[in-house]
Amino acid sequence: MSTTLAIALAGMAVIALCGMLGRRRPSGDLADWTVGGRNFGAATVWFLQAGEIFTAFTFLGLVGLVFTGGVAALYVVPYLAVGYILLFFVGPRIWRLGKERGYLTQGDFLSDRFGSRALGAVSAVFALLFLFPYLQLQITGLGLVLELVTGDAASGAVSMAAGTALVVVFVLWAGVRGVVATAYLKDAVTLVVIAALAVAVPVHYAGGVGSVFERLAAERPELLTLQVEGAGPVWFFSSALVSVLGFGLMGLPFLWNSVLSAGSARALRRNYAFLPLFTVVVAFPMVIGFTAVLVLSGDTEPNGSLLTLVREMLPEPLVGIVAVAALIASMVPAASMAIGISTLVARNVVPARSPRVQFWTNHATVVAACLAALLLALLRPDLLANLILLTYAGLVQITPAIALGLWRRRPVHPWAVLAGMAAGVAVTLALSTVYGAAIAGVNSGLYGLAVNLAVVGAGALVQRALGRPEAADPSSRAAVGAEGNRVGRD
Repeated sequence: MSTTLAIALAGMAVIALCGMLGRRRPSGDLADWTVGGRNFGAATVWFLQAGEIFTAFTFLGLVGLVFTGGVAALYVVPYLAVGYILLFFVGPRIWRLGKERGYLTQGDFLSDRFGSRALGAVSAVFALLFLFPYLQLQITGLGLVLELVTGDAASGAVSMAAGTALVVVFVLWAGVRGVVATAYLKDAVTLVVIAALAVAVPVHYAGGVGSVFERLAAERPELLTLQVEGAGPVWFFSSALVSVLGFGLMGLPFLWNSVLSAGSARALRRNYAFLPLFTVVVAFPMVIGFTAVLVLSGDTEPNGSLLTLVREMLPEPLVGIVAVAALIASMVPAASMAIGISTLVARNVVPARSPRVQFWTNHATVVAACLAALLLALLRPDLLANLILLTYAGLVQITPAIALGLWRRRPVHPWAVLAGMAAGVAVTLALSTVYGAAIAGVNSGLYGLAVNLAVVGAGALVQRALGRPEAADPSSRAAVGAEGNRVGRD
């Protein structure tokens, strides 16, 4: 066994151990397992939320995006910053409603706000459809890391299997508290490693960051403008808009865990005021990506650019440490996504009213979802490649319902919202299947969102023409009671 592989596997074991130590006591309560009793302080929530933006995509995929598209990859920085501005207003409102009404998931919110379990269930199915590829991306990242740093495909398969098993173990054992415990370690390790590499890689290969951009201006000037084919200005702004709406309006189901677990709305507002500054760190992988353009051949696997540079530059022990940073950037988000997926199934998809049945349905779903993602990553690694690109494009179709649910009074019938959501998803999938993730440079999710809003708007006009009054705020009714119980009605 190589030194790199040994360090990487040991690092994975330490990550899982940290997650298991996050558990305080045995609990059969799904609310405690999912949102930790809703009492996390500002610092704890900070690590949860900061960790949500530093995934395998940020650590590996963003370098690859720069390698192929140049500065178009910078769309990530404004979308995160603007998304946090939206969350400054949206997050505390959702937290208050969640604490009062007992929400654990996005589906709970929609079921209760519109008085329709059908809407909550269908939205949960759509969320699962578009979130599952993101989970597979994290699992695939576990294998890609070791395959690239060791040059052995078998090491990648071992890494995927071991990493997935460890994620399942600490998620089942500790729930969201396990994610919190590993998030502390993850943020510290990944930030130190990526910051060091953002300096060391340009210095080693080009003499410094300044030299990298001087050479790019002379040799590949098109990468410093939005002129690369398929990654022009229209693609940049449309992708940023879809991502802002999906992120800032809580379209991603796993974002709800960190918001609902907060101890107060004030803690959320404090974090959202400063988190836009944290997005500066996503520029570090971009510097490495620009260096890769100068050093690596054009047929290099884009997502492996960072690890290819590292393997050629550093001794094995340090390569192992970088591998651990990349692995934890996959494992912790995978754990958070597994919780998001399992809780949606247990609360909104499977018709189980008993809190005990919900709890065990949730745990069974964690195992099933992670195993399915692992098998697809091993057997058909490219099967969901297109859907990965559609994660935000698909999940943004849920955001009109979330935005309407934040109103004091319900302005449109739930069936109109459901019809709009279904139409938006259908259009997005159909166009993306035929034409790809972008059509005429416009993110396919925007076409679906336009149809979605048109259907919802038509429903509102029909409702007004029929003279039907707006529904009252569900918060004016009695609270849902025990957090383990379902919310909403048909």
